[in-house]
Amino acid sequence: MNSLSRREFLAVGGAMISGVAFGQSTSAAITVGEVIARIKSHVGVPWHEQTVDNLLTGDPETPVQGIATTMMATLEVVERCAAQGKNMIVTHETPFYLHQDHTDDIKSDPTLLYKLDFCKQHNIALFHFHDHWHARHPDGIAQGMVNQLGWQKNVNDPADPKKLTFDGIPLAKFVQQMQTSLNARTIRVLGNPALPVRRVETSWGYASREGGIKIFAQPDLDVFICGETREWELVEYCQDSIQAGNKKALIVVGHVLSEQGGMILCADWLKSFISEVPIQFVPTPEPFWNPDHPVQA
Repeated sequence: MNSLSRREFLAVGGAMISGVAFGQSTSAAITVGEVIARIKSHVGVPWHEQTVDNLLTGDPETPVQGIATTMMATLEVVERCAAQGKNMIVTHETPFYLHQDHTDDIKSDPTLLYKLDFCKQHNIALFHFHDHWHARHPDGIAQGMVNQLGWQKNVNDPADPKKLTFDGIPLAKFVQQMQTSLNARTIRVLGNPALPVRRVETSWGYASREGGIKIFAQPDLDVFICGETREWELVEYCQDSIQAGNKKALIVVGHVLSEQGGMILCADWLKSFISEVPIQFVPTPEPFWNPDHPVQA
């Protein structure tokens, strides 16, 4: 066997050190397609033919260097993932401004093109993972939010972590605790701050008029928590219900923070069956700030 030249030795050694420094496994690489196949086989529900859960950028044959989970793959999130060596991003919400990921109407938009070009230049594979993470038993987002908020003991039925019971804590204190746990800036609340909180139901993410009214109108419900909803529909209904004498409250967390915990859980879940590459949750920043506490540019 021929001995390595000094240059060859340094090149091989440098590559090995680089792999260790960036947390990369020295075992055989896993591809984007293989990661998706494992997700499909482990999520525990049949894969739907019609779904938004698809690979949006990149190639199934691309070797994965690292995986990031995130609630929403904004450009800032994608840039952070690239800087951290995570070239596969599992995003719960669309990275392209429409739930169905259709972009024909803005195909020449410079912001869209910039983001697409960044993904291409940095070999970023964006995988939209929404429908089946919600369809999982229990719902991956709902369970992750319960974990993040520390509400495991308040869940009525572990199979449905959207319904919870509390001990009558005043609404204002209840929301303050949520604000701290979620590091939230812009939670909005309807209802008497002194309202005792006992029976709670959640609809993380977007709450529709029809579904939201059905939940809020339940006679035994005290508090309904959602991520976002339309002010001229569900919010107005909740205002009128409270004005009519119903002792209830609505908490609007904001869409990003209302599902972020689910993607923390997703990272841990992926680690249970993918060991070839590092996996990390990368938070999506809350998009808005409060004038009383402006963010630093």
